Amino acid sequence: MGDPHGDLYGRIERTVGRLSQRLPKGWSPEVGLILGSGLGPLADEVEVMTAVPYAEIPGFAQSSVAGHAGRLVLGTLEGINVAVMQGRLHYYEGHSLQQVTFPVRVLRALGAETLIVTNAAGGLNPGFNRGDLMLIEDHINLLGWGGQNPLMGPNDDRLGTRFPDIKPPYDPQLIALAEKVARERNITVRRGVYIIVAGPSFEMRAELRLLRQWGADAVGMSTVHEVIVARHAGMKVLGISNITNMALGDEPVTHEEVQEAGQEAGPRLIQLVRGVLTELRTD
Repeated sequence: MGDPHGDLYGRIERTVGRLSQRLPKGWSPEVGLILGSGLGPLADEVEVMTAVPYAEIPGFAQSSVAGHAGRLVLGTLEGINVAVMQGRLHYYEGHSLQQVTFPVRVLRALGAETLIVTNAAGGLNPGFNRGDLMLIEDHINLLGWGGQNPLMGPNDDRLGTRFPDIKPPYDPQLIALAEKVARERNITVRRGVYIIVAGPSFEMRAELRLLRQWGADAVGMSTVHEVIVARHAGMKVLGISNITNMALGDEPVTHEEVQEAGQEAGPRLIQLVRGVLTELRTD
């Protein structure tokens, strides 16, 4: 991808130009979606216009994590034009945060004004259960505390202001809309705070105790940097965590278990996202 700080605007424009060659003239997504571990099947619900492997998209790094297909799916879902990242990129794969968030920049430049981001997360709130869906209402950016932020480096004012105030990171109206859809479809959802750790090793018992004391309800290895960039670019964000395990330090955790739990929750997540898109279409 080259220098992560060099001519970001130009690289975005070149990538959008390449993708536009595969799309009807004037077509653009209204909503971007990022699908986390085990949640890729949602992309199969899209009426596909074109699907492009990340390896064929200039500037996109390749995902190396099991359960992340690594392709951009463009089409319609519930009558809404969507751009779906079927699998995301992670900091722990060795990519810079600028590389990890470059696709969000591209989704915005393609025309998406709303981002729905999903993830698999460990439950820290003892009132949660494996398989719960949590609407993210705020986050704690441990990577940022450690000196890693996707907005570091030169700022291009065409992409967003130098010092953005991204509060609230997750749009209150979208959260309320998701809760309305959940009630109508008998889907249990919770609200909570998501905290990011770098990974890829799972957390120690002492770390989990500390994260709970800080007020986090769920912990994961993604999402926050994507949300920072989306808000920097002026997008509205809805974040949904699938609680794939209870991160209380009592039982060992494997990525295979996380994927399995993600697949189990898939039908409910698909219902929720489809319902939100339906409401956005008729709003």
